[in-house]
Amino acid sequence: MSIHEAAKNYHEKMFPNYHSKFLETDPEFIEAFDNFAFDEVLQKVTLDEPTRFMSILATLLGCQGIDEFKAMVPAALNFGVTPIEIKEIVYQAVAYLGIGRVFPFLKATNEIFTDRGISLPLASQKTTTEKDRLTAGEQAQVAIFGASMQGFWHTGPEESQHINYWLTDNCFGDYYTRTGLTKKQREMITFCFLSGQGGAEPQLVSHAKANLKLGNDKAYLIKIISQNIPFIGYPRSLNALRCVNEAAEA
Repeated sequence: MSIHEAAKNYHEKMFPNYHSKFLETDPEFIEAFDNFAFDEVLQKVTLDEPTRFMSILATLLGCQGIDEFKAMVPAALNFGVTPIEIKEIVYQAVAYLGIGRVFPFLKATNEIFTDRGISLPLASQKTTTEKDRLTAGEQAQVAIFGASMQGFWHTGPEESQHINYWLTDNCFGDYYTRTGLTKKQREMITFCFLSGQGGAEPQLVSHAKANLKLGNDKAYLIKIISQNIPFIGYPRSLNALRCVNEAAEA
């Protein structure tokens, strides 16, 4: 077996002193995967390490990769992602994936934090109240998507207008207004949630446009897609690339 020295070194930084049983049961697979994910991809994709791991965690939430997520949370901490940043990624995922899919990830995060001696609950990142969450959510939508979002919360057919209201006061007012992550980081992880889960290409185009507007340019989004190919495979990654191209052309 010939795992590249660079892949071995990176793996050791992620998982100090960890010896995978797959080295014994599936040595050829581990050789191919580790050399690709932890050497070839890293040579091509230049990202700061916290951003790299935040994108991985968000993508794993999107594709429901709970076992890999459990492995990657400690690695993310080892590479400088803070507990607050990890929690904010998990919290925001609820708006895009639903609690039915996020609950196991929240539970796993708490267990990992507790095992590492990280005291819970973490410091509050909340900035809104029941009285101002709608207004603050609208401000966040306008800042991210543009002036066309002004008044979005009371538009649409009467029978479904409440959903636009909830998008403003809940999705944006409850989550995007929190501290712990910047708006650019929040749009990046949303892009990862959507690309990871697949089947949400219209929303992925919309959030690719939002990323571009905030300064996460096309080259950056392609780096995010490329970084996460080992975790979600080629079909969903190519769909995400098509959405980015469509957003850039628009």
